[in-house]
Amino acid sequence: MKSPQVAFLRLVRSTSIAVLLFASLASLAPRIAFAADDAPSGQEPEDDLAQPAPSTDRDDFPRLVLDTGRTPVKPPEVDLVRFQIHGEYQFRYEHLRSFPLDVTASSLGAHPGATSDSLGQNDFAYHWLRITPRLQMSDWLEIIGQMDVLTGTLLGDLAHDTSADQTPRDQYNGLSNVQPRWLYAEVKTRYGLWRVGQQPSHWGMGIVANDGDHPSLFGDYRYGNISERILFATKPAGKDSPLTVALAGDLVFRDNTALLTQGDRAFQGILAVSWEKNEKQIGLYGVYRHQSHDRTSDNDLFPYADTIDVGVIDLAGRFVEPVPGTDAFAFGAGEIAAIFGSTTALRTNDQVQSGDTTKILSYGGAVQVGVAHRASCGCGDAASHPEDNTFGDVVGQVEIGYASGSADPYADSSHRFTFDPNHKIGLVLFDEVMRFQSARSSVAASDPLLTNGGRPPPGVDLLPSNGGVFGAEYINPTFIVRPRPWLDLKGGVVVAQSTSDMVDPYRTALQGYTNYRGGDPHRRDLGVELDGGTEGRFRLDYGMTMMLGAQAGILFPGGALADATGQTMKAPWLAVGRAGLLF
Repeated sequence: MKSPQVAFLRLVRSTSIAVLLFASLASLAPRIAFAADDAPSGQEPEDDLAQPAPSTDRDDFPRLVLDTGRTPVKPPEVDLVRFQIHGEYQFRYEHLRSFPLDVTASSLGAHPGATSDSLGQNDFAYHWLRITPRLQMSDWLEIIGQMDVLTGTLLGDLAHDTSADQTPRDQYNGLSNVQPRWLYAEVKTRYGLWRVGQQPSHWGMGIVANDGDHPSLFGDYRYGNISERILFATKPAGKDSPLTVALAGDLVFRDNTALLTQGDRAFQGILAVSWEKNEKQIGLYGVYRHQSHDRTSDNDLFPYADTIDVGVIDLAGRFVEPVPGTDAFAFGAGEIAAIFGSTTALRTNDQVQSGDTTKILSYGGAVQVGVAHRASCGCGDAASHPEDNTFGDVVGQVEIGYASGSADPYADSSHRFTFDPNHKIGLVLFDEVMRFQSARSSVAASDPLLTNGGRPPPGVDLLPSNGGVFGAEYINPTFIVRPRPWLDLKGGVVVAQSTSDMVDPYRTALQGYTNYRGGDPHRRDLGVELDGGTEGRFRLDYGMTMMLGAQAGILFPGGALADATGQTMKAPWLAVGRAGLLF
């Protein structure tokens, strides 16, 4: 007998694609990503490519939905040289309840007879210090940078056998990990805008391209998409027209599938078109990508290269509309993407012998719809912080998402779609359990005690999700209640199931067709997650804001997370203490 959440999600699945198409075609999309969404610190630059400013009622709408507490960036001015530096310091303390993971061959040698393992990390602290300097030479020239001066694990327990994850939490690097992020010049001319240098990449809701600098209701952002990029964006019908066109050429510095510092060379050509009128916005984003990684077979005398050649089509949009007769706004956003192409990085032994490639065809999307109510309190400083007098006292939103999956790790095609990890859905299921199950599977499959001559199986480095939604569909209602402008009380629910049989490539190679725990791969119910939290924002002198809060989540696992006996894992949960200083 099907569980209520499975039946409910199947109903969601039957309507989600239609909803996504309707939402996007009803003009749910951002301004051109390169001219607006890539702006540092969540601020949209005011430039010749930007559309006319929205009305005052809508101009502060993002703050009414999710108040990040960030200090606004002052716009450039004619013949004025200005240097601004903004940023944040964030500290987190987390307690995580253990959940079962694969035992690697090396760990089994140290612990004979072990049948399961855990992350090994229950109590730990991490932090980051991010600064975003901006030099404005005039209203037409800016130089923008960003750096994580320090970021990583500070103290407490360390994870083990998680090195395949991009942020594995397996070493104390909080005082040594420096991450240069952005350094680019932005030049505005009469015919368009140029950006040259190492810069962020963000589009739509951020399920494909996400800059790792957009705060979310639950969880925290990580590194994000960064490219060495030359970009040109223009309004071919004039600066007041609703149409914007952008072209870009990239060498990817880092994203969810490539790290330049680890030998991945990914080149991209991008064309994006955006249309906006009367607060209705829609955009189409197209990418061609060629990625390669030099490798050797057994020794340096047999070099070869893993390659990925794909195209990406991504339709995204958003809207904001007042609710007649009220002080409320309806808002929404949607994004649908498809990835198609071929790769030699993920192949079976037969394909290696024949020289055939693996076909790639994956697709996914998400849609958000919500309502926010505007309230006034007369409690702010009208001179320095007039915005504190107006706030969103009640915000409700629901997001539905879908990512295609692959059930057969030995097929000649791959259909797994993975959201960017910085598009956060809850705290536990995707960002902890599924993330580290996939990372441990990759590490276990690469264990030197199992591999032939130390050579890992093809495609094993593509297994980790890094915390992104993959091969799953979900519904995620959330809400925020603000009894005061500075205080958030928030909650959410995640109901999810896999979109294909849940199969672990590592266990399947050893035991046959099973899930990550050796259980029935045909069971697709991932479970139900409950999340909650509170956060306070406190104004300080010199334009600074202190943030204090806490978040917690608990997952009630479904059958897709059960073992060979049908027993699901004990409910994983986590609690996070949060403190930050924004300047």
